[in-house]
Amino acid sequence: MRQATGIWLDGVPVGDAWAQDRGLHYGDGLFETLVLRQGRIRFRELHTARLAEGCERLGIRLDAASALPAAERLAGAQDALLKLIVTRGSAVARGYAPTGTEIPRQLLLRYALPPAPDAEDAATGVIVLKATLGENRLLAGMKHLNRLEQVLARAEMRDSSAFEGILCSSSGLLACGTMTNLFLVHEGVLRTPRVDRCGIAGVMRAVVLREAARAGIPAEQADLLPQALASAQEIFLTNARLGVRAVTQLGERRLPVGPVTHELRSRIASLDA
Repeated sequence: MRQATGIWLDGVPVGDAWAQDRGLHYGDGLFETLVLRQGRIRFRELHTARLAEGCERLGIRLDAASALPAAERLAGAQDALLKLIVTRGSAVARGYAPTGTEIPRQLLLRYALPPAPDAEDAATGVIVLKATLGENRLLAGMKHLNRLEQVLARAEMRDSSAFEGILCSSSGLLACGTMTNLFLVHEGVLRTPRVDRCGIAGVMRAVVLREAARAGIPAEQADLLPQALASAQEIFLTNARLGVRAVTQLGERRLPVGPVTHELRSRIASLDA
């Protein structure tokens, strides 16, 4: 490989280990946001399965089964929020194409676990954003490192007091929030946007669909138009950190915390697997 003849970080010469990392150059990698409860990653098996699938799809040679137990050992026996970043590793050749001989790199960050809202039904407002997500079946569902669409979407919310922004896909279908998956309830039926063209196949999203089936709540993954928001009796958001978060205001419209949201939130709150 043709090596760089000089590398400077903010004007200071540095070694090339991180400077050559494909995650930095190309966003070539994945990440998992993990909640640690008393030293155990919540829904560890589901996170492991998603990481393994993403690595397989990208051709990253990582032993996903050992990655999360290793993260637990490093993080310690406490409650915390973890971010595990996996990159393909340092480039061994210039250019976009990986050689297949790269050694994956893992970066683990530990944060204090943010406190839960003072009330289960804390005010949670959302707005529909102008920003959209591009559709790409090669990347759909994966929690890959390319997050510039979300960066620009959050920038659009800079002057808004809303908790979250809802994004549509480039073809005009409801997709997700900037940091969450989206669920709507219509006449007792739970619906969530499909993630086969864009968006993330969230672990908490999978838990909600699993628990809805166990509770006998009809649920479907569907192509949903933005108009579905206006007709929804209940709306809630999910991610690993938030769990199930009821939406109480959509633009100027106020929403109740309905029975489906309450049932699923109650079922999931104490689950760790």
